[in-house]
Amino acid sequence: MRPDILNPLFAEISLFKGIGPALARPLERLGLARAVDVAFHLPVSWVDRHLTDRLDMADAGRVVGIELTPVDYRASGSARAPFRVDAVDRYGNHVALVYFGKNSGWPRKLLPLGEPKYISGKLEAYGDTLQIVHPDVLAPEDAHMLSAREPVYGLSEGLTNNRMRDLVGQALTRAPELPEWIEPSLLARKDWPAWREALARVHADPADAMARARLAYDEIFAGQLALMLVRQSSRRRRGVPIQGDGRLRDMLKLPFAPTGAQRRATAEIEGDMAQATPMLRLLQGDVGSGKTLVALMALLNAVEAGMQGAMLAPTEILARQHYETLRKMASGLPIAIAILTGRDKGKAREATLMGLADGSIDILVGTHAIFQEAVQYKALGLAVIDEQHRFGVAQRMMLASKAERSPHLLVMTATPIPRTLTLTYYGEMEVSRLDEMPPGRQPIQTLVMAATRLDEVVEALARHVEGGGQAYWVCPLVEESETSDQAAAEMRAESLRERFGARVGLVHGRMKGPDKDAAMEAFAANRTQILVATTVIEVGVDVPNSSLIIIEGADRFGLAQLHQLRGRVGRGDKPSTCLLLRGNALGETSRARLALMRETNDGFRIAEADLELRGAGEVLGTRQSGEAALKVATPEHVAALVDSARDDAHLLIERDGGLDSARGQAARTCLYLFEKDAAVGLLRGG
Repeated sequence: MRPDILNPLFAEISLFKGIGPALARPLERLGLARAVDVAFHLPVSWVDRHLTDRLDMADAGRVVGIELTPVDYRASGSARAPFRVDAVDRYGNHVALVYFGKNSGWPRKLLPLGEPKYISGKLEAYGDTLQIVHPDVLAPEDAHMLSAREPVYGLSEGLTNNRMRDLVGQALTRAPELPEWIEPSLLARKDWPAWREALARVHADPADAMARARLAYDEIFAGQLALMLVRQSSRRRRGVPIQGDGRLRDMLKLPFAPTGAQRRATAEIEGDMAQATPMLRLLQGDVGSGKTLVALMALLNAVEAGMQGAMLAPTEILARQHYETLRKMASGLPIAIAILTGRDKGKAREATLMGLADGSIDILVGTHAIFQEAVQYKALGLAVIDEQHRFGVAQRMMLASKAERSPHLLVMTATPIPRTLTLTYYGEMEVSRLDEMPPGRQPIQTLVMAATRLDEVVEALARHVEGGGQAYWVCPLVEESETSDQAAAEMRAESLRERFGARVGLVHGRMKGPDKDAAMEAFAANRTQILVATTVIEVGVDVPNSSLIIIEGADRFGLAQLHQLRGRVGRGDKPSTCLLLRGNALGETSRARLALMRETNDGFRIAEADLELRGAGEVLGTRQSGEAALKVATPEHVAALVDSARDDAHLLIERDGGLDSARGQAARTCLYLFEKDAAVGLLRGG
């Protein structure tokens, strides 16, 4: 149960003064539903305000705060011309306060002649005169409300910076003084302020690096402590040691020899499965690095020992692809592999459920349907989860609960994850990396072209399709709106259909699951040759005939996302091409990013660069999937502080009495503050 001291922070924002229907939508878009959300909505930058009592041309271009007295109104005869208020400082220097598109009655009321007002805004030179456009106006006695450094917040349409500052002020009044959870010697060495002081300081001065580092550390510490508690809990649980005799694996007739990385990962997994403590292992590997073979070896190890295995995929079409791949690789082996998805009904579904319950099915592949309540296993020994960040933690726990003793768990991702993020998000897991590609994997040539050459691109696409090839056309991200992305994809599909007709398919995130699967299935079966898509194809089916991917608006994507999309091609026996269509106005940073895509296919190198440029939510894909990303800590904070946070959490558990000690009680508050309390019970699922 959440400590009572935190209840004011977790109150709904609807209790704030001045919150009405007009503010509800922009606040919802920003994810600000409770006081704690507002408190952790830290400034993204700041404005330095020059507080002065004298107007000076040398200050043009700066934001100033100054007391002025209006002395004259200057209205133009044109309705479109601005309304000007002539004002003077205490020394008689003049400035024009300019208002566009306003009825002159409003500025007249705001700035009565002869009545001093405190003015804030950007001072600009207009010829030989000074002006301030649409200044903020305060009574002189309220001038103290304007600080020399003003925080600037991330906003949404309908929400102003001043309104955001007011909401932050209300949130801070609800923030209590909390007991200290940081180890005393570390706190002294860092010279950090207390939690509440740090929070207030960051909102008052966004450049306060010391206060921001303190808040970032707290968030990282909460994550490390949660992961450590999960690991401690998993060690206490009893699983079933699994050690197959190799008879099934020896019967495999593979058309290729496993890579060194595959053999190493397989050995690490077999070593874990032989222990009574349930395995918790993360298998990282680029698209095409051979994760499926490693998963099959682990599943066969379980079957050899008389246990069952389950493999979970995020979409029905990907589940069916895994099912066909496993059946093909295990062809001739005396094992039963079945599939269960939401599409399976009636007698076929009942037969599968019976086979799982009586043990006649050895390996089950499927979507979330495989952990529904009706699905019971005779002896589930291993669960393999593909693209695990696309599943909720609670769903993964449901799968793990399908056995009397906790099954071994192997989670796989094609997203290369930098070391700091691995420690931050998966610190309770052992990690295996597939860092080499199987021999014969065809190279992917990456090209960058300007969007102005779109006609040439369409002609090249026509030649590719006429030659028997298939191609993806990925549409750009449009702001932060999935609906806008959908519109972009629909418009591109319509324009391409004018040229290619029914050869063009379409898939986007707003489509219903069966419709989405049908569109991708038609492409996989070569019934369509061009698939226009949003980023929903990041985790998609293997289409060996697709050797061209065109990514429109490539400069709007993260590097890791571009790399994931690029992995959709290069599956067949022909060289493949990834064409990045960039915007016309390309800055130096974007140019360097796209150049890196041309230089390397190394997903781990790309992920490290993407972490620096875009942040953790982008690299892990959690922004799109809705999983919680770090609220306060930046990648730089994670790199600098994760080791200290992990050591501190270890000291708390091993030396300082865990959560039952005085510091442990404070740390428990920290877990609830950063909403890691559920993680203590649920991160056991991965």
